[in-house]
Amino acid sequence: MTISSATALALSFTNRFSLTGSAFLRRQTSPSSAMSIAGEQNYSSEAAHLESIFKQKKALRSVVKRDLKSMDPTLRSQQDEAIQKIVLEAPWFKACKGLCAYISCSALREVDTTQILSHILGGHPEMRKKLFVPRVEDRNRNMRMLDISSTEDLIANSMDILEPAPLDADGNEREDVLFANEPVDLLLLPGLAFDKAGRRLGRGGGYYDTFLSRYQELAEKRNWKQPLKIALSYSVQIVDDGTIPLTPNDILVDALVSPSGVIPISPAALEVCR
Repeated sequence: MTISSATALALSFTNRFSLTGSAFLRRQTSPSSAMSIAGEQNYSSEAAHLESIFKQKKALRSVVKRDLKSMDPTLRSQQDEAIQKIVLEAPWFKACKGLCAYISCSALREVDTTQILSHILGGHPEMRKKLFVPRVEDRNRNMRMLDISSTEDLIANSMDILEPAPLDADGNEREDVLFANEPVDLLLLPGLAFDKAGRRLGRGGGYYDTFLSRYQELAEKRNWKQPLKIALSYSVQIVDDGTIPLTPNDILVDALVSPSGVIPISPAALEVCR
């Protein structure tokens, strides 16, 4: 049942009983049916609250997309350079052995990760980091992070976004980070908007929140240290605290990297991003 249909059902339910009058309800309503009514009303209230949040997020996405579209190309290029330099020089990046990172798409106006990925893949074999990049499997929030060792492992999908081919050159399945024997230390995340409290606004598909939740559960199950969740953000993408509404499925980031530097948020980030 969708949010809208749940709300419609709850309103219909409420209207149907309001016609009979409160006195009739007091005479006829048993304790169990009263609990049922209360539960239905509570569900309706929650559904209406979620629908309001989704509307707020949709409106905020429109504003941020407009700001990104109007961003001066030269300024954007300068901020891309600054952000990637900060990442590459950061102690937490140099120390990590394995990470998940997104492949930037200029059409989506994401912070560029080209230099970061080239650094990881082009380094000395003994100094390389294990790199997993995203592959969207369907429209049901299913996204895998697959291991690559070269940019030649990437192919363009139907939206012209680079993704890892599911099989390597030898026809073997690529390693999925959710089935890896070793944890990753770092997650480099994209997004549309962020605040300094760690809230992240995605593009509405729910792919990253679903993946982050699954990896968080995996790390807890295997008693691994949770990876550092670092979001890369242009200046115009950082909004005032409280502007981004939260749903139960939203996962906070540990730190932001903006053109002006690293903004640590969580205790884990405050410990390593000093």
